Amino acid sequence: MLKPRPYRASGLVLPSDPGAAGAWFTIGGGVQAGESLAAAAAREVSEETGLTKFEIGELVWRREAIYRDHRQRPILFKESYFVARCDGGDLSRAGWQALEREFVDDMRWWTLADLAACAEPVFPPGLARMAADIVAGRWPMAPPSPAS
Repeated sequence: MLKPRPYRASGLVLPSDPGAAGAWFTIGGGVQAGESLAAAAAREVSEETGLTKFEIGELVWRREAIYRDHRQRPILFKESYFVARCDGGDLSRAGWQALEREFVDDMRWWTLADLAACAEPVFPPGLARMAADIVAGRWPMAPPSPAS
């Protein structure tokens, strides 16, 4: 989730599995039956951050990737990234499901500089570069992959 003023990105969370390498990733989840992508994005922002005053904006990225779960089973992720705007606020875990509470160790607001300098992996790849473009008003003509 991007916050244009003051330039911060939020919704990056750190998995807590001590056997796995740490990585930060964006807010996200599945789309429920009959739900639009934008409605799913809004629901996930609310559930995963506790924020209630925000605006879901433009679809800016699309991506498909295969990741492996802790049992090494392949899982296909079809991802759509929206710009979300808010005035900030305290992030809350109150809406988290049990798996999220078990899997995620931390979440925070980020500056673009902190995001670009992060030594741990950040997913999707290329997020810092793409976020800087979006904050600067350089919108893609069509939603590209963040890694392109």
